[in-house]
Amino acid sequence: MRHCGRISRRGLIGGIFVLVLAVAGASASSGAELPAPSGDPILTVGGAISNTNDGDEAAFDREMLLALPRHSLDTHTSVTDGVQHFEGFLMRDLLARVGAQGETVTAHALNDYVIDIPMSDFERFDVLVAMTMNGRRLTARDKGPLWIVYPRDRAAELQDIRYDYRWVWQLDSLLVR
Repeated sequence: MRHCGRISRRGLIGGIFVLVLAVAGASASSGAELPAPSGDPILTVGGAISNTNDGDEAAFDREMLLALPRHSLDTHTSVTDGVQHFEGFLMRDLLARVGAQGETVTAHALNDYVIDIPMSDFERFDVLVAMTMNGRRLTARDKGPLWIVYPRDRAAELQDIRYDYRWVWQLDSLLVR
C-alpha cells in the first residue's frame, strides 16, 4: 500500500529543479546583476532603484543602452519640421532594468534642464529614449546623446504642451522618486 502523504525521490528532485529554475528566472528578469560600464557613462539613474553598479546609482555607457530591446518611432516633434524617425529603447525597459519603484522620474539634461515626469507616462505610452534620429547618431550638438521622445502622433493628448516639456534632449540622468 502506498502512502499518499509521502513524496517520491523523483518528485522531490523534480520539485527542487523547478524551484531552482523559478529562482533563477526571477533573478534574471529582475535584472539583479547590472554590470559596470566598460566605456564612459552617458546616463545615470538614481533614487528608488534596486539594481545598481556605481554606489547607489546605475551607470550606463552607450553599449549597455544598445543592449536594451530596440524600438523605433516615426513622429512629429515641436522642434523639428516634418516626421522624424527615431531609434532607441523604451523608458519602461530601462526603468525595469534598474528595478525602479516610484511615482515620478526627474529627468536632467546636460544644459541643466530639469523636469518631473509621472512614471505612469511610461506605462501608458511607448516613450522612447532615442539614440538616433533619421539614422544618424544623436550628439550633444544635436539633442543627444539621448532624447526622451513621446509618440506624439499616436495619441491626440500627447500634442498638449505639457507633454512637450517632457521631451528632454541631452538627457544625462534620471532620479526615481
